[in-house]
Amino acid sequence: MKRRTFLHKIGSILAVLGVTEAEWLTLGNRYYQALAQPNSRKLALLIGINQYSQIPNLSGCLTDVELQRELLINRFGFQGSDILTLTEEQASREFIEAAFSDHLGKQAKPGDITFFHFSGYGTRVKLKTSPDTMQNALVTANVALDLQDEKIVNHILEETLLLLLRSLSTDKVTAVLDTSYDAPNTVIGLKTRALQESAAKLAIEELDFLKQLKTQKLSNTPIVLAATSEPKQPAREGLFSGFSAGLFTYALTQYLWEFTPATKIQVALSYVENSLYKLGSKQQPALLSSQKNPDITSLQPDDIIGAEGAVSDIEEDGKIVHLWLGGLPPQVLLYYGVNSRFTLQTKEQLILRSRTGLTAKAQISKIEGANPLQTGQLVQEAVRVLPRNINLTIAFDTGLERIERVDATSAFAGFSHVSTVVAGEKPADYVFAKLQETPSRYGLFSLGGELISNTTGEVGEAIKLTVQRLAPKLSTLLAAKLWRLTENGGSSRLALKATLEIVNNISPRIIMQRETVRSLKTETSIKKPVQTRSIASLATPIVPIGSRMQYRVENQSDRPIYLILLGLNNNHTAVAFYSWETPQEPNTTDIKPILQEVVIAPGESLTLPQTNAASQWVISGPASECEQQLIFSPVPFSETLAALSTAKYSTVEQGPIGPLLNPLDVAQALLQDLHNASALKTEMNSTAADSYTWDVNNWASLNFSFQVV
Repeated sequence: MKRRTFLHKIGSILAVLGVTEAEWLTLGNRYYQALAQPNSRKLALLIGINQYSQIPNLSGCLTDVELQRELLINRFGFQGSDILTLTEEQASREFIEAAFSDHLGKQAKPGDITFFHFSGYGTRVKLKTSPDTMQNALVTANVALDLQDEKIVNHILEETLLLLLRSLSTDKVTAVLDTSYDAPNTVIGLKTRALQESAAKLAIEELDFLKQLKTQKLSNTPIVLAATSEPKQPAREGLFSGFSAGLFTYALTQYLWEFTPATKIQVALSYVENSLYKLGSKQQPALLSSQKNPDITSLQPDDIIGAEGAVSDIEEDGKIVHLWLGGLPPQVLLYYGVNSRFTLQTKEQLILRSRTGLTAKAQISKIEGANPLQTGQLVQEAVRVLPRNINLTIAFDTGLERIERVDATSAFAGFSHVSTVVAGEKPADYVFAKLQETPSRYGLFSLGGELISNTTGEVGEAIKLTVQRLAPKLSTLLAAKLWRLTENGGSSRLALKATLEIVNNISPRIIMQRETVRSLKTETSIKKPVQTRSIASLATPIVPIGSRMQYRVENQSDRPIYLILLGLNNNHTAVAFYSWETPQEPNTTDIKPILQEVVIAPGESLTLPQTNAASQWVISGPASECEQQLIFSPVPFSETLAALSTAKYSTVEQGPIGPLLNPLDVAQALLQDLHNASALKTEMNSTAADSYTWDVNNWASLNFSFQVV
């Protein structure tokens, strides 16, 4: 979506907040600042509603409250007694507004930090005062009352909430809204947190309350983070490993566990949006408020470090340790295996023994003179153990008839690397469903309901034939799932930075930057490059067709680092970076180029591809979303290069970034190379032979996603 269109669509909300367009464009990372600031009282009000009367229930809103509560306490120093939660029937309109007034309004003093979260349905309502426009509203637990054949809804207008936030005495006000307001007519895949528009009347008490708020003098400018940026965009919730959660809340809290955000909150939203895309949703989170000072920098208190979780309880005199693992990437958590290891700030190691959802039990490794454990201690990933037998999981849409599900089950059973479930019952990667406009055709969809290109059958075609045609696509999608499991920008100990740039005649234009944040070098000791103009002020970078692109990679470690680049282009076909070398042999006219390792010396940087006319990487059409994974190791990718070399590539296609003909073989070889690079695997003889074991000291994996227009 174009910047002008985006600003126009959120203009009414910005007006309520008292924010100009110019102020919006100078966004500082006040979300992180507000949470991390010391020496102030920190108050939070968290709302989550799964159970509604007379309308379909949601599944992940209570988990959202738990995710935020654990983050606030363990990562940002909130006291449990200062966090008020209202869930299910407690979260009525009257209770929410009263709790806001009493818990936040009456207690917050200037300089205090206040935080508000809402997870539940949103909708749009029409008011008598403005019959030609629909207004956004939050749906509370006591949805509606029927009085003398007249339906009265107990919604809280979004305008009311924004004015409440502005009415607080402190200027450190943050809100997260994991909801949306415009319900799609049909839903494939993930649940949507939006109800159809309502013609019912709003409770007179709500209208009176809004009128009263409008008479107050409102001075502060709150931060409001919303799950979506467009009116028609749905906020979705996903089914994970034993729990459901709002995709936005989970992605946001997971990011804040692992990272200390950079100066601009767009950097944080870029990470979050990348995570949402990998979870199957194209929703784009939005920041609906601003700080007037454009030179805001993140505060980084000494006692707050990035982590994958925290110690939540201790049993049997410290022998059994309970962990909360909200900082693990969502796509990794499902497969996170026994014998994975975490380290404490005091250097002790915890060995994972079992896991249920976001909680786990671990055992402390025996270390001489080990310090006694305490609840609240942060834990950082040290060793990641994943099973080798990971399948691609396809969910059957509930709109399929019973006989259609039987035929589809039989057809997919022919693939050794694919398993099937019923949508909504277990976690899945993609959805097999009918095309809405042509019910006699079948296709493969993302969990967010987006049709995967080149996966549809013909009109009236049997399910078996449609599924058989999917074979190459399924291998590609599984390969991408495997290399996404390597992502560890938050936990890697290799000191690396990668920048995606558009090359022009003046100076490279930075559009995206990723770096490991937990290496031995501190972030302040690394010299920051001068950042040039940003190509887009929204979270996801925009790259025009025809742009000449390059990666600039800096090896800030003390070891040579090897690199592999894999990715998906717009139609979910696999691509890779190739470093071709032509052997110089005399009197030979037909020499087959061979692949060579890409290696970066300690303290050096290089560009991919090299800056010469023969190896240019030019973005071609059509408009699309592209995703690429940069994977690093101090050990050569021997098996990966061998797998790449087995495919028969046309000499015409020997460009720097080209098609990957055997993506699944390459992905499996890559995972094995990372396993081979682990120095700890021989010590961990209790780890089964059917698992991969990766040491955070020996690999890094950074994700880049961008839009081509």
